[in-house]
Amino acid sequence: MTRSGIARPLRDGALLAIDQGTTNTKAMLLDASTGLVLAEASAPTSIAFPAPGWVEQDAERLWTATMAAVDGCLEQQPEARVVGIGISNQRETVVCWSRSTGRALGPALGWQDARTTAWCADLLEREPSAAQTIRQRTGLSLDPMFSAPKFRTSIDAAVAGGADPTDVAVGTVDAWLVWRLTGQHVTELGNASRTLLLDLASLAWHDDLLSLFGIDAARLPEPRPSDASFGVTSTRHGRLPAGVPVLAVLADSHAALYHHGCTTPGTGKATYGTGTSVMSPTKDPSAGPHGIATTVAWHVGGAPTYAREGNIVASGSALDWMASTLGVPEGTAGGAHLTALAGEVPDSGGVCFVPAFSGLGAPYWDRSAVGVLVGVSGGTTRGHLARAALEAVAHQVTDVVEAMESDGSARIDTLHADGGATASGLLMQVQADLLGRPLEVASSPAASALGAARLAAEHLGVATPPAEPGHRVAPHPPTSSDAGAARRSWRQAIARSRGLTVSQTDPTLRDETIERNDP
Repeated sequence: MTRSGIARPLRDGALLAIDQGTTNTKAMLLDASTGLVLAEASAPTSIAFPAPGWVEQDAERLWTATMAAVDGCLEQQPEARVVGIGISNQRETVVCWSRSTGRALGPALGWQDARTTAWCADLLEREPSAAQTIRQRTGLSLDPMFSAPKFRTSIDAAVAGGADPTDVAVGTVDAWLVWRLTGQHVTELGNASRTLLLDLASLAWHDDLLSLFGIDAARLPEPRPSDASFGVTSTRHGRLPAGVPVLAVLADSHAALYHHGCTTPGTGKATYGTGTSVMSPTKDPSAGPHGIATTVAWHVGGAPTYAREGNIVASGSALDWMASTLGVPEGTAGGAHLTALAGEVPDSGGVCFVPAFSGLGAPYWDRSAVGVLVGVSGGTTRGHLARAALEAVAHQVTDVVEAMESDGSARIDTLHADGGATASGLLMQVQADLLGRPLEVASSPAASALGAARLAAEHLGVATPPAEPGHRVAPHPPTSSDAGAARRSWRQAIARSRGLTVSQTDPTLRDETIERNDP
């Protein structure tokens, strides 16, 4: 567990912000009146890959890591009076547990998990209209990343293992944490909108969708607005006393959008984590352009805010993989080492890396895609490979932004950026160059925790500015106006990843040379 204490006077109590992520849980203690950070702590979580395409986490470890981070904060400020809790969490990951014991009935199936790919394909074969029904009602594509297929798999596994079907409960990570904290089986609407089961119009579980996936509504948590009451801590948890209210819950990407103050169309952000979420508010809850999801960003003050979003499956994980492959010692700052290597060369030397470890997410949604390295020659160096990894992250974000803007309804003038990978100034500059517009980077990577804290403070009637001057670093304006060749090379690499035929006759790599490879 890591800690960072900042001694400041308490005024009217403290807010506890919890950000439960894929690789670690962060906790922050903030002055409830001023928003000043009083303490920070984090605790790691582990990820298992028991079979190709399977991604699991220990659900009990998600809870114990959360409490370890919370204890780390409160230990630094033992006199703090915690007046409320805000939670942000990794999305789409599914936990199945026993109502009677409160214990998990199996591993948490991670948002990257693709074990239900065949199940989804079978569903489409049985119900050819299912994809259209799902997209119209939920704004999402039928894909293993989303929760409903994993709910079904987890419930079936628990019952097959001897669990009483009436005792089985399921939920996303927010529901799991709230259950352990308060004993209430509830979920936040933004998280619920990522399950393939929530109707965007009624903001309720939809009977047709429940029937499609064979899920009993009694197994699911009750959806609630982001600033609703989520109960109070039912008992003492470590240093966290009983009776503390959970004031706000937001999914992590949504919380980052909230922190940046992106509340209107034309604003947007990218959160660079294990994967990357690119999100921009929209007034239209109907389905967006092909490959782009429509989702509930948050439900605050009695009304929902919707957003368009593209989800990239592998970004930070792609950098970790490349760092490991290039021999970066375990336990060192892999991202910083990768950036240093990439800085040794002016470009990738023609190398393109597509990190489709479990297929491609937005805007392609092609789970049959495979990871590829193309353009490797005898002159390729470790620096070229490192640079190609950074560029792969930036290209994927650019793909999503282009798709989000493809219907002409909105343009993101400046993209706000947060997350661990934003520490790489080289990556941020490459991103700005490929987008051809400024990138504004948050000085703190903890945008999700800060967004949850901001909403919790507002629940108490404390208005906090979304973007204070000290919370930003200098923008990264684009320094190159010609990203065309790089983008064409990237599209060609994507085509190869997807099993498409790419013509080698046109040295300009025109987009129209990419054709479907018919069997």
